[in-house]
Order: sequence, then C-alpha cells, then structure tokens
Amino acid sequence: MKYPEFPDLERGVAGLREFVRLKVEYGSSPAALAAALKACREQVWQTLRQVEALQEDPELKRLEPDDLEGIRRLRPQAERALWQHFDRSRYDERLAGAFLGRMAGCTLGAPVEFWPVEEMRDWAGWIGDAFPPRDYWSAVPKPYVKRYQVSPCQAYTRTGLDSVPVDDDVTYTILGLLIAESCGLDFTTADVGACWLRWLPYACTAEDVALQNLRAGIPAERAAEKDNPFVQWIGADIRSDPWGYLAPGLPEKAAAMAWQDARLSHRRNGVYGAMFFSAAIAAAFACASPLEALRIGLGEIPQDCLLARDIRWALATGPSLNGYAGAREAVRERFGDMSGVHTNLNACLTIFGLIIGGDDFTRCIGETVAMGYDNDCTAATVGSLFGAAYGLDKIPESWYRPFNNKVLTYLNGYPELAIDDLCHRFARLASQSFR
Repeated sequence: MKYPEFPDLERGVAGLREFVRLKVEYGSSPAALAAALKACREQVWQTLRQVEALQEDPELKRLEPDDLEGIRRLRPQAERALWQHFDRSRYDERLAGAFLGRMAGCTLGAPVEFWPVEEMRDWAGWIGDAFPPRDYWSAVPKPYVKRYQVSPCQAYTRTGLDSVPVDDDVTYTILGLLIAESCGLDFTTADVGACWLRWLPYACTAEDVALQNLRAGIPAERAAEKDNPFVQWIGADIRSDPWGYLAPGLPEKAAAMAWQDARLSHRRNGVYGAMFFSAAIAAAFACASPLEALRIGLGEIPQDCLLARDIRWALATGPSLNGYAGAREAVRERFGDMSGVHTNLNACLTIFGLIIGGDDFTRCIGETVAMGYDNDCTAATVGSLFGAAYGLDKIPESWYRPFNNKVLTYLNGYPELAIDDLCHRFARLASQSFR
C-alpha cells in the first residue's frame, strides 16, 4: 500500500516551539507571538478538516459496508455453525488453552511492545536470553515503570511474575465477559457503551475517542464517528476473543457479537478484524488446527474488503517464510508506511506466527513477538487461537504456572480475579449459545 510522503511536521513543531522560547527571551512582543501561534493552530485544524472531508472511493465503500446486513450480503460461502450442541469437556480443555495462551502471549510481548527488531535482538543478547524468546524475558530496561498505572515492568519477567500482569488485551477480554454477564448474549452496542462508562476508567486511541464521546453524551452507535482517525486500528481486534469463547463452534454468532462491540469505536476494516478473529477463535474449538479456523473466519467478513485480501495474501505467503525476519520484511514491503497499530498489518503478522510456529506453542508466540509492531496484541491472539485449536495440553506449563491463578486488570471494581473462576463463568454463558 502506497501512502503519500508525509511532511516533517514534528521537526517543524519542535523548531517552532524553540523559536518562540528564544523570542520570549529576546523580548519579542507577547501579542505578536500569540497571534502567530493562533494562526498556526488554525491552519493545522483547517488542513485536518479538509483532509477529513475528502471524497472517498465509492466502489471501495460499497465493498466495505458498516451495517451487519450489508456485511453478511458480501460474505463468501462458509460454515456458519460447526457445533450443534455444547461439548463441555472439550470446551473446558480448549478454553483453558485459549485463555492461558492469550495471557502468555500478551505477557511475553508487553515489555517489548513496538520495539524495533534490532533493539529486541540486542537486548536479548545483552541479558543472555534467546531470540526469538523461548521464555519470559529475564530482565527489562525500566523495571520500576508501571504499565496502565498498575503493574511494574518487572512483573512481566520470569523472576517477577506472580500473576498475569495488567494489559489492555487481557482487560478487554474480561470486560467482554462482564458485558455478556450483565446484558446477556444478545447485547447491543448501546449496552457495550453503558458498560464502558461503568467499568472502563481510561482507554487509548479509538477506544479513548469513543469513551470521551460517550461521556459527552454522543450515542453509542455514533461514538466512533467524531474526531476518530483510528477507526481501522487494532483496538476492536484485541477485544474479539471473548465473543469466540462465548460462541464455541459458532463463528457466525461470534462475529455478530464482535460487530456489536466493535462498532462502538471502529469502522470498516477495524470492525472486520474483530469479526474475523472472533469467528476464527470460535471455529478453532471445533477445528484440528488454527489455520483451518482462520479460513473459516474469512467467511464472516466481506470477501473483497481490504482485510480479506490481506488475509488471503498472508495465508498464501506464510508457508514460504522461515522465521520472524522474513515475516517482518514481507509485511514492510506490502504495507509500507501503514501505522504499526493498524488491524490489517498485525492480522498478517498473527497469521505468520501461527504458520511459522506450527504446533509448537513456544515458537508460535516467540516468533510473533520477534516480528515487532504491536507484538503483545499479535502474540496474545496467536496464543488464543493456538489454545482454542490444540487445547491446554499443547502449551508447556512453564508459560502459565507463574500466573498462580490470578489476573490483574484496571477495570473499576475488578483489580484482581481468579483465572479458574473466569473460565467457569465463560463456560456457563457459552452453554447458553446453544439454547
């Protein structure tokens, strides 16, 4: 994908700030400085609004609808329900694998989120760790810094772990369970918005925009549409797992729940990413491998949307890749200057991690983390799909034993929860998907 070359605004803004300070020190007129800064701000906002109002490709818009009926009309033929009844014994084993696999992948990626590959490799060499990692990091550069105002970075290391430390990827999985428990499996986007206002104290990017719009009184169905350039970023994708857990073997149902949740903050491919991965995770409970589940997940999004095209490319390209370096380069060549937080780019990395790692859980999440970009999110999804397809028995105990059955969140009223209780609560609701 070819983006236009972006002007070096950051350098210009930094230079402007320092010249303003210099002119203050030299005694320039405060009124003249204020007038110049006001004109600069007005010009930037005028340009922003001009870009926001630019005409979009009508044919692409037709291929990428936001309404659920429109999405379903453009899906390919696919299996919509793989289970006819709830298989509790199979579900329990695979849910434990999915949930613990997700938390392991996330915890491995969190300390090096968005690090360049070279920096991760150099850090691993400096501390004597394998790269790609084959265990939790033995050390982190700033062990005292808290993530999400809760867990110090030391808590993500193999010597510091005593629970699942806090992360938005894990927190949103638990928030999804709370939404379903509070509002039922037929919840609406308005229900999701009300639950966010109740339990979510803060958020990032598209979620932050939606949360602020909700607090300003904008209806949930439109909360994604005001001042939100992040509508195709990965945020809805990382919220997709609970819907797969709540509709095991039912990809269409999982995708429908994901749509209700995702449209609070996202549009088009941002929504499709959530629908795709929730459907794939749901399918994985009934599949022999994550790749089989991914192909079924494609059946729940428009077949000619950008995300579907990128996923098909990743599935075709992945078998020719030998490791993280080739995967990273393939994505860089295809997506160019796309944001590293975008749904499409990270979906491809997730697929590459599953293909390269095969049935080796450690290699799957280790190679995925080594690819970089939003690597706590991608490794978490890899772990979730791996566990749902293969079950807990295929995940080495060393990846989840240090969690001590505890998970931390930043949700209002839920600082710590028991993992086994959460799995029991997911199972109770999942059985209702078959009534």
